[in-house]
Amino acid sequence: MTELLGPAEIRALAAELDVRPTKKLGQNFVHDPNTVRRIVDLSGVGEGDVVLEVGPGLGSLTLGLLATGAEVVAVEIDPVLAGRLPNTVAERGGAERLTVVRADALRITVEDLPARPTALVANLPYNVAVPVVLHLLAGLPSLTSGLVMVQTEVADRMAAGPGSRTYGVPSVKLAWYGKARKVAAVPRAVFWPVPNVDSALVAFERGDVVSSVERERLFAVVDAAFSQRRKTLRAALASWAGSAERAGELLEKAGIDPKTRGEQLDVHQFARIAAAAG
Repeated sequence: MTELLGPAEIRALAAELDVRPTKKLGQNFVHDPNTVRRIVDLSGVGEGDVVLEVGPGLGSLTLGLLATGAEVVAVEIDPVLAGRLPNTVAERGGAERLTVVRADALRITVEDLPARPTALVANLPYNVAVPVVLHLLAGLPSLTSGLVMVQTEVADRMAAGPGSRTYGVPSVKLAWYGKARKVAAVPRAVFWPVPNVDSALVAFERGDVVSSVERERLFAVVDAAFSQRRKTLRAALASWAGSAERAGELLEKAGIDPKTRGEQLDVHQFARIAAAAG
């Protein structure tokens, strides 16, 4: 059984590397082995999977993922952490199934990776969580599932449905790729340093593309619709369509009441609006 990292090991590694977790990089390291095991269990990954881990940090989750028999491709932007991770794993087993890629997850492409990942499992920096997930889903079609730990507020937005107070751009754009759901809360005490926000796990599965409309066209409609949440779609989509009158025409063509607001529509209805524009 792989030896996971506890609070003492995390602090010792940080001291050895002179690592001081920074808010800029959103670094909060998980130091509770039971939390790691829970995340790995909920992810459902195992032998035969190629797991993409973004921001492995000191290696807590990496070790848990490797213990399943999966291959792990760890993308780490911090050169010090990226340099130490292979040694941390080698000391505990599983190094032959680990590849560390030193890169910015917001810029990586399929060509940067040694294998095509099947699952994303990560403790994501709060400030870039949604952009990272959307970028990876767009650029890595082999990703069929994921489980990410994010700020609770972000988790609510990612998994929200139409009509919810938290429903917005992240909700609709994730729905383009598939189904997202909030699966569990994560207590603050399992992190070092302890964050001043609560965390949660969000799972997602890639589904069928919702329509034949190009993603960029659909996303442009979504961005416009939520740029002025309190306005009706006729008004909110005026700049996108060219005028409020034209927006109204396109909405009626799509079978949607121009007085509707963006938070009332699901991804399929947004696709109809994009399609109406030709």
